[in-house]
Amino acid sequence: MIRAAKGGPFGWLLDAYIGRKFRSAFRGLWVRGTLPSDGAGRLVYLNHSNWWDGFVLHQLGRVTGWDGYCLMEEENLRRYRFLARIGAFSIRRKDAASSVESLRYARELLRRPRAALYVFPEGEHRPFGVMPLQLERGVELLARVSRVECLPIGIRYAFFEHELPDVLLEVGTPHPPGPLTLFQDGLESVVKRLAAVTALEGFTRKVSGARGVAERWDAARGMAR
Repeated sequence: MIRAAKGGPFGWLLDAYIGRKFRSAFRGLWVRGTLPSDGAGRLVYLNHSNWWDGFVLHQLGRVTGWDGYCLMEEENLRRYRFLARIGAFSIRRKDAASSVESLRYARELLRRPRAALYVFPEGEHRPFGVMPLQLERGVELLARVSRVECLPIGIRYAFFEHELPDVLLEVGTPHPPGPLTLFQDGLESVVKRLAAVTALEGFTRKVSGARGVAERWDAARGMAR
């Protein structure tokens, strides 16, 4: 198993790089709902539709002050081992002994103050909004072993009459560990609410990103909103 190795000079440089990369690619990170701010560890589970999802979670951790970690397939983490520097650790899902080791390690991480363990229970990229979501049982097992609060968050990438896309996060209702159907309902609920969004009313921008040509032109003419 590859363990997380956060921090150090390379980790700090990677933090800065991801922040710049995100802000240059998007108009902003927008959140609707309440992000918990207490110091308890929590399991955060999300839909997985885009290559950018990991960078979004990195920015979410900066906004909330969470000590974020992410469970990642070991084959992929070996290819991109530098991601361990920002909290990724591995699991081999088809290897029972490896899975148990990873579950135990995840439980240890969640005992740390302000720890947040990010999990994509779909297990792979899937198109946004396609229902029903295909969740794997790992999230249920992880929650039962860790005995922490579970929080569903939906992610959507959307264009709203601007050159650059916005990233929208819909925060669901926290709940205790339970059967897989509880996670299914929680994640489908936030994804459905996001799929119905046609404007940014009700969202709060947590990270400001780049401005498009039209916005820069408006600002130059004193017409910026």
